[in-house]
Amino acid sequence: MSTQSQIDYNRIAKAIEYIQSNFRLQPSLEEVAENIHLSPAHFQKIFTDWAGTSPKKFLQFISLEHAKNLLKEEKASLFDAAYETGFSSTSRLHDLFVKIEGMSPAEYKNGGKSLTIHYSFSESPFGNLLVASTEKGICYMAFEDDKEKAFGELKQKFPNASFIEKQDTLQKNALSIFDKDWTKLNTIKLHLKGTDFQLKVWESLLTIPMGKLSTYGSLAEKIGNPKASRAVGTAIGSNPVAFLIPCHRVIQSTGHLGGYRWGSERKQLIVGWEGSHIYS
Repeated sequence: MSTQSQIDYNRIAKAIEYIQSNFRLQPSLEEVAENIHLSPAHFQKIFTDWAGTSPKKFLQFISLEHAKNLLKEEKASLFDAAYETGFSSTSRLHDLFVKIEGMSPAEYKNGGKSLTIHYSFSESPFGNLLVASTEKGICYMAFEDDKEKAFGELKQKFPNASFIEKQDTLQKNALSIFDKDWTKLNTIKLHLKGTDFQLKVWESLLTIPMGKLSTYGSLAEKIGNPKASRAVGTAIGSNPVAFLIPCHRVIQSTGHLGGYRWGSERKQLIVGWEGSHIYS
């Protein structure tokens, strides 16, 4: 991420943190801009460039009350209707394109000794990413600004694999999920190391539509084990692929966004960004 992009992202993150802390007061554009030491006009511009919508519109998608309403909402949105009737649009549910394949025992035996993993560093609307892939699909994606730390965490997952720093076609296709036009998006293949239970939970996450939210309890019921909320939460917390497997769409039953492996502040940003793109 360029220096200016990083500065703007940090400003937006600080603005979201302020909005989240003060949403009950519905702070004005001027109030938020003053908090991050920008003029209202400049703040409006960089925020709209990043989110594709106004700060005011974005506010409702990260407020507690809106989260509660999303959880209660049962009727289909215009987006759901378009999906059900087979229409494709720039807001089409990206999870339609994501397919999970679990690694075989041989593929991660002895710390992934049989695997050759390509990895690269890229930018996203939510910060810098490390993306890694085997010949079968994406095996890891994580938000992290420190490249050395990011690569170290990847190696911990596959300590005996062979690593090549290279951005391949699988990674490029996966990164296109951040584009606004998904009409030409190819199927994104994930090649993941996990237990049968973890894979089941991760697959269930793909059924949560973009712009909607679910709870740990709801996911436990969906996989046929309503008493397994805690285990579901643990599996969600171990999700190895940021954004593509949308664990950010799972929140507490109270409506609070709750924790996130890559930071609760980033979760707020993603939830608001997705909501603003679907409902604006």
